[in-house]
Amino acid sequence: MDTLKPFIDDGTLVVKSGQTAFDTVATLRWSQEAAQKRMEDLITSTYGGGSEPLAGVLSPFDGISRGIITALQGAGYGPTLADGLPVVTGQDAEIASVKLIADGIQHSTIFKDTRTLAAQAVTVVSTIAAGGTPVANDTTTYDNGVKVVPSYLLEVETIFADNIQEKIIDSGYYTEDEVRAGVAS
Repeated sequence: MDTLKPFIDDGTLVVKSGQTAFDTVATLRWSQEAAQKRMEDLITSTYGGGSEPLAGVLSPFDGISRGIITALQGAGYGPTLADGLPVVTGQDAEIASVKLIADGIQHSTIFKDTRTLAAQAVTVVSTIAAGGTPVANDTTTYDNGVKVVPSYLLEVETIFADNIQEKIIDSGYYTEDEVRAGVAS
């Protein structure tokens, strides 16, 4: 919420429920079912059971996003973005959500290529095992209160319907058939 707070404070973003505390907005175990239930409750208590406008929902994980989307569609929003489904974001480029993006249902997801993550992890571990110090490209951001933790940050991609082909399929992460089916083989 720290990143969003200035936008909430100046009225750019509105949290109609007023619920912004971490303990209230967090989804235990990132459960899709818990996210769906929470969204259903919010729609009932804050959005007139689906009769009031709702612009979007910020979600930190694709599984949570799918639960939110199910609740929104069940309340009569949508069924697609073009039909009035609120914008729902996500993260991790899970194949089921990539399909929803391709189908115009989920707005976007954050893609962290696990092949690149794995390669960097191997580099770090190999360097440490050889007695070296891993390269860090960020030595200021991650302060845990005891020390600043050197980190190696990788680039992420925001996936939208118009870049699935380039970023996901052409890179070999998923095939076109997998995206179409929403299931990785």
